[in-house]
Amino acid sequence: MVRDWLLTQRDNSKMSQEEVAYKAGITRQYYGMIESGARKPSVEVAKKIANILGFNWTLFFENECNLELLENQKPA
Repeated sequence: MVRDWLLTQRDNSKMSQEEVAYKAGITRQYYGMIESGARKPSVEVAKKIANILGFNWTLFFENECNLELLENQKPA
């Protein structure tokens, strides 16, 4: 599940993955995994990235919560 909204936010900020990762205090590889959806950031890292790119940090977790709700409502 690629986080297109995160990629768009980073592109709009005209920053590379490396720049965001450096400012957030994480590796570029870890940031890439977050952006691709392969890894979930901790709340601390989510807040740092959100502050750098200018969005609400809860977006990292809102999409996930909404998907879980939808999956739980599917008939068995």
